[in-house]
Amino acid sequence: MANEPVRIIGLDPGLRRTGWGVIVSDGARLRWVAHGVVTPPEKAPFSERLLHLLDHVGAICADHGCEEAAVEEVFVNVNPASTLKLGHARAAVMLAPAKCGLLVAEYSPNLVKKAVVGAGHADKSQIAFMVKRLLPTAGDVKADAADALAVAITHAQLRKRSLLETLHRGAA
Repeated sequence: MANEPVRIIGLDPGLRRTGWGVIVSDGARLRWVAHGVVTPPEKAPFSERLLHLLDHVGAICADHGCEEAAVEEVFVNVNPASTLKLGHARAAVMLAPAKCGLLVAEYSPNLVKKAVVGAGHADKSQIAFMVKRLLPTAGDVKADAADALAVAITHAQLRKRSLLETLHRGAA
């Protein structure tokens, strides 16, 4: 239903640090639920680090009763090997909510910045500032979790627009 509150997890994937943030979108209101960072053991084999991400993000989705998920898309790095490893981490992070039965939306970094800050090339401090303004009960949020909350906010805004367009088309 269009008027039902929905619990959204936003995810900012990384092999060393994956930010996550859970919000509730209820009409025009956004409410902070929780946020944090998943940090796989750096010395563990690559496959175990990916499994750590899959397991921990899945547990977060389940623990917080998430209903929808949003993940930031990977930007292409100068180093192809780093980009490929980040892609693997992103896959593990995307599979976790999918395994919990959630639909997973994807958003480009520039779209997230534009949706939250109003400028597609905003820096991390601007994102953190706006997340704090939009979700004051979250307190001071570090960069990885702030980025994840920004992804969740973006999803809430775009999801609302999509629902309104669907309702408008149905009424016509």
